[in-house]
Amino acid sequence: MRNLEVVYQDVVLVLRGVSLELPRGEIVALLGANGAGKTTLLRAVTGLLGVHRGRVTKGSVELDGERISGRDAASIVRRGVAQVMEGRRIFAELTVDENLRAGGFTRNRAEVKDAQDRVFDLFPVLAERRRSTAGYLSGGEQQMLAIGRALMAAPRVLLLDEPSLGLAPRLVEQVRDTIVELNRQGVSVLLVEQNAAMALAIAGHGYVMETGRVVKDGPAQELLADQDIQEFYLGVGETGRRSFRDVKSYRRRKRWSG
Repeated sequence: MRNLEVVYQDVVLVLRGVSLELPRGEIVALLGANGAGKTTLLRAVTGLLGVHRGRVTKGSVELDGERISGRDAASIVRRGVAQVMEGRRIFAELTVDENLRAGGFTRNRAEVKDAQDRVFDLFPVLAERRRSTAGYLSGGEQQMLAIGRALMAAPRVLLLDEPSLGLAPRLVEQVRDTIVELNRQGVSVLLVEQNAAMALAIAGHGYVMETGRVVKDGPAQELLADQDIQEFYLGVGETGRRSFRDVKSYRRRKRWSG
């Protein structure tokens, strides 16, 4: 993303010259409070701005040197970009199987079958509930389904919008480990999160947005050591210090385990 500006309804300027890079095979964390412009940035990448009466007025989004800003969402999916939206946005009245097949709309029948098998390998509980109505799944299962549906398109780039939102700590850890595993398999991940402890624990680089601008970026470990980040995103007092220790402990475990 280069010097990106986005306007809604030709009046409201939301992104103000945002530049951001997601290197191939990396996890990049994007932090910021509600209203900072994080979701708008994802919409600019995935071609969904028009649905919300928004448009790019300056700058560009490029994938491997090819400009994709301004293209429709289906063509962007075909180029290898998929998004898991905030709030899961599953099709509650459809079954798990039907949700997954919907995610594979750009692929042929054989490819859909192969992709579905890979999703079930990653999330065995979805295989067990494949004929269940999605709206009756637990919150954690619905998040797995939302991620699985995005994976049906075999993306090279996965955009995740608040995947830990509303989940219990145990499920947040499961989502975190799933993101790490997908990245290990070669998927580049842009992770939008208010849970900075989780995001920076697994990311290589991080960006912080405020009011439509990037105000800070750097290696994730440097952001973890930044006092402002600790205060505003990891919390202050004993809770914040404990979160910070947990993040460093997780990074050490990952180094030891390879």
